[in-house]
Amino acid sequence: MHYTCPSCGAINRIPADKQQQQGQCGRCQHDLFDGHPVELDEHSFQRFIDKNDLPVVVDFWASWCGPCKMMAPIFTQVCGQLQHQLRFAKVNTETAQQLGARLGIRSIPTLILYYRGQEIDRLAGALPAPQFQQWLQQGLSKIARNG
Repeated sequence: MHYTCPSCGAINRIPADKQQQQGQCGRCQHDLFDGHPVELDEHSFQRFIDKNDLPVVVDFWASWCGPCKMMAPIFTQVCGQLQHQLRFAKVNTETAQQLGARLGIRSIPTLILYYRGQEIDRLAGALPAPQFQQWLQQGLSKIARNG
């Protein structure tokens, strides 16, 4: 399995039998899984989406957005619980305006689930933790069905 380091962007390979372990980046020695979403920008987004073998869920947000502020702690909480099943990332649409436009982000928060660089599902609006987890499980089921 390949994992992109949240600190330096290096691609790391972890054997399948060690996926549930913490793991450190071979280049910068930072933890590959620290229980927090990775902050992505215009430059790091595509590499992180394309080069992780785990599905990636991205929260597109803005600092002035009330629902985004409500969603942020839920996103981080679920990240801590599911970090070995999914990668979690955040994109600030204020600083990554071109990326938001390219991806058709029209309302925030928008959550997009990717697998191997392809969009699997998209959801606009904040959710309570149980509904967010349910949405993620539905997305993982789609991935399992479609290979």
